[in-house]
Amino acid sequence: MSALEHYDDELARLDREMAYYAAICGVDLSDHEAVEECLRHPQDNWPEDKARESLRGLILLRVKIEGEMLDDGQVAKDFNGW
Repeated sequence: MSALEHYDDELARLDREMAYYAAICGVDLSDHEAVEECLRHPQDNWPEDKARESLRGLILLRVKIEGEMLDDGQVAKDFNGW
């Protein structure tokens, strides 16, 4: 499996998980403001909200993987307009 295929598979799995947790949390992943709010302002009660905590972690992981792809000269496919 090439590095590109590996990244594509990894991102596809992350995207599915992100969509799952976003649905549970009521976060529209195409709403950039809502996603950025999730990343910037974790609330005090979020650690008790496992779905929202998981969504936040998955978003951060996707950003990290996209950074690795850029370092390798690759570009990730868009996710909901991102």
